[in-house]
Amino acid sequence: MTRHGKLSAGFIASVVAAGDGISPDRLSTRLHITKAELASALGLSRDAVSRVARHRSVATQKRLREMTEIIDCAIPWSGSELAAYAWYRSQTVPSFGDATAEQLVREGYGEAVKTYLGRIAAGGFA
Repeated sequence: MTRHGKLSAGFIASVVAAGDGISPDRLSTRLHITKAELASALGLSRDAVSRVARHRSVATQKRLREMTEIIDCAIPWSGSELAAYAWYRSQTVPSFGDATAEQLVREGYGEAVKTYLGRIAAGGFA
């Protein structure tokens, strides 16, 4: 569980590799996407999620963690990991000028999206 409300810790635990942070391999497998699709969703190069030295970098791990935590926040109300990922990619967020969570993470606003979802989970308004 994180500060953003009731979360499905099983999803996050399933994509973390001991000592390596979020595993692009595990995350892409859980979401049924290729690593190229994962890189695109994160706004990173394919090498950033394919090469071990690159996916361990602080910048890549930050984006992977933001995406994972946002999807994790959406699982309880979307119904599944895949539905949460579909929301992440396609549903616009009115409070952010109708950008999707995916667009916001790619532009560096992942923390703001997590804060927004935390407010919603706590019963607040968008």
